[in-house]
Amino acid sequence: MTIMTPKFGLGASALRKEDDALIRGAGRYTDDETRENLLHAVVVRSPHAHARFTIGDLAAVREAPGVRLVLTHADIAHLGEVACHGIPKMAGGEKFVPQNTPVLCADTVRHVGDAVGFVVADTAMEARDAAELFEVDYEPLPAVPTIASAMNGTQALVHPERGSNLAGTLHEGDKAATEAAFLEAAHVAEIRLVQNRIVANYLEVRSAIGEFVESEDRYLLTTGSQGVHGLRDNLAKDVLGIEPERVRVVTRDVGGGFGTKAFLYREHALVLVAAEKLRRPVKHTADRSEHFVSDTHGRDNVVTARMAMDGEGRFLALKVDLHANLGAYSYQYGPMIPWFGMSMATGLYDIPAIDVECRLHYSHTVPLDAYRGAGRPEAAYCIERLVDECARVAGLDREAIRRLNFIKPDQLPYRTPIGRLYDTGEFEGHLAEALRQSHWSEIDGRRAEAEARGRLRGIGLATYVEACAFPGSEPAYVELQPNGRVLCKIGTQTNGQGHATAYAQFVAEALKLDYDLIDVRQGDTDDTPTGGGTGGSRSIPLGAVSVRRASETLAEKLKKIAADELEAAAADIELGDGAARIVGTDRAIDFAAIAAAAKSADDIKAVGEFKQTEATYPNGTHVCEVEIDPETGRTEIQRYVIVDDFGVTVNPILLAGQIHGGVAQGIGQALCEDAVYDEEGQLVTATFMDYAMPRATDFPMFEFRTRNVPSTTNALGIKGAGEAGTIGAAPAVMNAVQDALRSAGAGHIDMPATPLRIWEALHPAS
Repeated sequence: MTIMTPKFGLGASALRKEDDALIRGAGRYTDDETRENLLHAVVVRSPHAHARFTIGDLAAVREAPGVRLVLTHADIAHLGEVACHGIPKMAGGEKFVPQNTPVLCADTVRHVGDAVGFVVADTAMEARDAAELFEVDYEPLPAVPTIASAMNGTQALVHPERGSNLAGTLHEGDKAATEAAFLEAAHVAEIRLVQNRIVANYLEVRSAIGEFVESEDRYLLTTGSQGVHGLRDNLAKDVLGIEPERVRVVTRDVGGGFGTKAFLYREHALVLVAAEKLRRPVKHTADRSEHFVSDTHGRDNVVTARMAMDGEGRFLALKVDLHANLGAYSYQYGPMIPWFGMSMATGLYDIPAIDVECRLHYSHTVPLDAYRGAGRPEAAYCIERLVDECARVAGLDREAIRRLNFIKPDQLPYRTPIGRLYDTGEFEGHLAEALRQSHWSEIDGRRAEAEARGRLRGIGLATYVEACAFPGSEPAYVELQPNGRVLCKIGTQTNGQGHATAYAQFVAEALKLDYDLIDVRQGDTDDTPTGGGTGGSRSIPLGAVSVRRASETLAEKLKKIAADELEAAAADIELGDGAARIVGTDRAIDFAAIAAAAKSADDIKAVGEFKQTEATYPNGTHVCEVEIDPETGRTEIQRYVIVDDFGVTVNPILLAGQIHGGVAQGIGQALCEDAVYDEEGQLVTATFMDYAMPRATDFPMFEFRTRNVPSTTNALGIKGAGEAGTIGAAPAVMNAVQDALRSAGAGHIDMPATPLRIWEALHPAS
């Protein structure tokens, strides 16, 4: 037998294992699933941003065709609330007191879309028709519809018992040292920025099927998620008030997550309660408009940032004043998201002193929580827009001021003023490569050519650093199957990233097995004892290392069994092509035979766990070149160059997909996406007719390459990449737009740089 070396291992451009089924329409998303005797549910939602309400006679609802159950707060008063678990450390030692989310509101609604009732019927149409009959008497109250109105100290209170809409104040840094640096500064640059609110419009809207398994006295929830274990624990402990073992959560295919599917939502509990009462499975699937007013939103803050510099343009101190919107409730991690951004406020720069203060505000809007990057995009946007302003104030080139102030390689590992520990990187290296690839130095010629055609040309850059793969672990379980295939089980959750491919590459490398003979299973709390889910670019840096270790352990076990069967020493056994053989001979035994020869199940199983004690810090440079039509305000991206440091590349194809998708989301925020509330708290951008999404035609072909410096905090040197594209994109695009506008004498604009905003900036007299 000839032993073949597997084609795919670490660093190989393996095509995605997942795509065959998805392209053939054989994907298994939650709403694709059906059950015998399946019922359908609709949530009755508030049309008001703030109102007291009473529920009238529901006889018409209960008697409507097909209706099986109607729930209000009184029916589920025994349930707990959707609890906040991201509790930040407050300034002055105060304790943050969260405002948790009720499963169904009792007598007051606090945002359009807040839940007041739940209707279950034989069909989704019958449930919707019955919900229209729901009698609710609303007494509208004044609303706080925006972060700006919350900052202005309006008299309307989201939670009157608090006496204020200020949820708390966070602080990091050294006020005294920062003030002293500003007193000595030769130059001071200042900028005020609005981080527009955005909606995570994944392809698959949320759906959930609840079942009560009487024979086991357990609940079964099937839903798209970013991790079943955390969802199970929060659902069981916080809402149902039972032991987690009594809840099984299953996630199959997921059509996008972006942070927003990491959370527990009201519908998860409601379908289970309804299923238990009716002893029939119950499904809820949101429509797109419902998604806009029920799933958490992202970003939405206002920041003023100031930089003190010496006479040569070196940074002395940074002062940041941030106001962050929490929405109507403090959602699962919402209050922590601004802190994540605060902790990365200095970017890649050597800034000796920093003073960052953040005030958290409640408003009558959909709650805010993690959206791709979760605070780090906000930090990168702030520092990179400010650094461009620093260059203008100090009279330096934009690239020169960055080189001057970068953390130098001989300063690494480098502890930032807020405590982040950057271990490796060559920041000037990826900047130089990006400038070269984008032909940065030749922009004047391209600008003149565009001007001759009546267009404005601009070029912008942004560097970034992200903290991800936070301290912790993600155990992996690998086992040989009777048919000779290998199964890998792990508690992360793919949302389209390609986990089945990436993990299979690590198994293939250790077992010298074709990766098509490797199965990866995620998304079942009964299948793996623990799991941290997917978020913060943790799956590959943590999970893949554990998969590799488990696979290496399994390889040694298989060699031992093969050695016994072939009457040889384990040291003389090599693996390859789904078999084990004695080195230098044709004596071999295939994996199926090894499985049959195992004396116990443990002999063909292995567990691997890598525990990381410090975050990883991917970083890079984005360069964007735009052209603006001053007559229409339309912006076209002409070129986009990315040079990133991800430590080690696992699969270039998967990596490029992650970066392209992330950049597209960042560009969407920069140029078109904007969730807008009116003065009464109505979300006026609650459909794709009003909420602008970027399209493929809005993008050029991205020019992406890596310039990797392996991490020292990760066992394989991997830094992670899932959120990086989003973090670098918005500041690069907006710096390019501002460059084009300044060439025409126009001033500052905020995101999104829509055609109307750009036209108004270029034609202020109009």
